[in-house]
Amino acid sequence: MIKTLAILYFILNPGWSINFNEINEIKNWELLKDDIVKIECANFNGYPISKAEMIFNHNIDLISLKIEDIENYPNIFERVTTTKRLDKDIIQVVLDLPFPFSGRDYVIKHRKEISERNDLWVFTFDSILHPKARLERGHVRLPNATGIWILRPISSSITKVTYAWNGELLGNFPDAGLQRAWITQGTEVLLWLEKSLKNVNE
Repeated sequence: MIKTLAILYFILNPGWSINFNEINEIKNWELLKDDIVKIECANFNGYPISKAEMIFNHNIDLISLKIEDIENYPNIFERVTTTKRLDKDIIQVVLDLPFPFSGRDYVIKHRKEISERNDLWVFTFDSILHPKARLERGHVRLPNATGIWILRPISSSITKVTYAWNGELLGNFPDAGLQRAWITQGTEVLLWLEKSLKNVNE
């Protein structure tokens, strides 16, 4: 009984999270890059939030299928080395960072919302504790990992994709390099997503 209660505590005790309304309320975005992928950052509730946006020439349904398929992330996003399903909607994600930085991992609970009023597709993930999540040697856990994907259809074949996340990297990563890391991460994530979508259509 005690073991069962302990497991429930871990699973039901999420960390900090962000939601669609909070992202829309942030006004102090700092522009880091304005190109095919637009990158911005802001401070929100004491955390660094990064945001990447890009226009995709793909149907919203196709994009949403890719984003929702977390277990297939190692085949989409090149820095994701492993994903492990720990429960129905709980996934452990392991990342590879460039040398000499330690790898990172995070354990998230994810959920999807579709707004019929404005056709938005929203996919959120929040850090959570889970007893089955084992930290690999040489990796740093991100206990406050949280993020959101927002898909807004512009037409039947064009979709605006917004990806926002907590930009903490912790461990041995220098604060002075964070903005460069956010630019790299946001650009890579959306361009890799675009590449995977092109492969489907070829």
